[in-house]
Amino acid sequence: MNWSLLSLLPLFTSVVFAAPSASEAAKWQFNLKNSTSGIVALESIVVSPTLVVFFDRASNDPLQINNHSAWGALWNLETDTVAPLDVLTNSFCASGALLSNGTMASVGGDPRGFVGNPAIQPGNQAIRIFEPCASPTGEGCTLFEDPATLHLLADRWYPSSIRIFDGSLLIVGGTHVNNNFYNVNPENSFEFFPPKESTVRPSAFLERSLPANLFPRIFALPDGKVFMVANNQSIIYDIETNTETILPDIPNNVRVTNPIDGSAILLPLSPPDFIPEVEHMLEGRTMPELVHVPNGQVLITNGGRSGFAAISQVPDPVGNSNADHPVFTPSLYTPDLPLGHRISNAGMPSTDIPRLYHSTVTLTPQGNFLIAGNNPNNDVNLTVPFSSELRVETLDPPFMQLNRPTILSMPKNIKFNSKVTVPIDVPFELTRPGAKLQVALMDLGFSSHAFHSSARLVFMDATISANKKSLTFVTPPNGRIFPPGPATIFLTIDNVTSPGAWVMMGSGNPPPTLE
Repeated sequence: MNWSLLSLLPLFTSVVFAAPSASEAAKWQFNLKNSTSGIVALESIVVSPTLVVFFDRASNDPLQINNHSAWGALWNLETDTVAPLDVLTNSFCASGALLSNGTMASVGGDPRGFVGNPAIQPGNQAIRIFEPCASPTGEGCTLFEDPATLHLLADRWYPSSIRIFDGSLLIVGGTHVNNNFYNVNPENSFEFFPPKESTVRPSAFLERSLPANLFPRIFALPDGKVFMVANNQSIIYDIETNTETILPDIPNNVRVTNPIDGSAILLPLSPPDFIPEVEHMLEGRTMPELVHVPNGQVLITNGGRSGFAAISQVPDPVGNSNADHPVFTPSLYTPDLPLGHRISNAGMPSTDIPRLYHSTVTLTPQGNFLIAGNNPNNDVNLTVPFSSELRVETLDPPFMQLNRPTILSMPKNIKFNSKVTVPIDVPFELTRPGAKLQVALMDLGFSSHAFHSSARLVFMDATISANKKSLTFVTPPNGRIFPPGPATIFLTIDNVTSPGAWVMMGSGNPPPTLE
């Protein structure tokens, strides 16, 4: 198996039109939630089948905890309600991921601390820990921080991070200070959490990619190496030998990282070879986000048609926003369609909520997309154009309105390179011979600043039993194809996707650490 990179009218005395079938009538829909996020959700990560963690900075958000404004929150996907998390450090523009044991680690942040109630500690070396939460509602679940003993080796604001083949976190780049536009005081190095060494690894790639290398776009490849893009530079980094292979510059002088803020995504991994080609979007976008759809498509959403990331740093900001002309209609990218026909917004709804700087989106275990945030302002500001946004939406695919397949149960832990059989329920209308079957193993990623770090979709070879009662699939051969840790498995039949099953790929043990 080669796992490699990368969808006559009868005439009578009068004309009679048949009513559309349920599948034909089903459409993509935006769904505005009754509850707000309580804080500006500028970072989001799914941490359990029912919970999403949001982070903001300390900016007088309305959600309260311990008699002060919160800047961390838990969103309940079942009830569409929010609960505050008590955060000690300044989590503004941090990164994060889930580790091999299910722990969420949020790393880095704003170097500025503030006195007051509460005293806000600097976040540039912060490590924030959210342990696997047994409560579906999040009751009793808290964030752990101890800045004196648990911290990064270097100051990192605007870093990127991904889970790698041993289940640990690779942390890349960042800055030391508040920059006006470009990265003028960079941290051009890599480190790991848990740490593998007592010092950071200097990076020539990050040096070359100055001055625009904040939030570099990084991806764990199927051989365990890491593809990185910053500014117009790209490399493949070998973690095990600590070597960089320089790749050609991005053509046409295109630059992708903050503050220019193009997005990037790793296309689905599957046994057949995939040959990448260049496609053009329907409109220009700055600060878009790309999110996997369980059927192998990619959702393109959020962003604006003009401008830059960041706040009040161009000669003619709109309010405080460096960007303008928000794109209100999402598109879908379908990798296996003919070139020139892969991106479409046909049948896609439009929202009226701008999602520019400091907005997020994530696929949920329910199979829809949770969209929140937008705040190109220096604090909570509700009076300017592109004001601080607390409204939360989901973008619901058509299958949410249909009878869906269901994975009835799933082992808590699943081994690599194994054949797994689980019970399923398949609606009658999806039992036709030759129905298209897809089983997606997914990391739902960490959304921040137009990049979905660690996001991953691996298609597994699968069959359904003749009686349609069981599903058998073959897991990836090792943790280089899918880094060990939490995953969501979706069953899709003829583009109708099941609710996701939350599993632990691998042993569920903590990642290795420096002895």
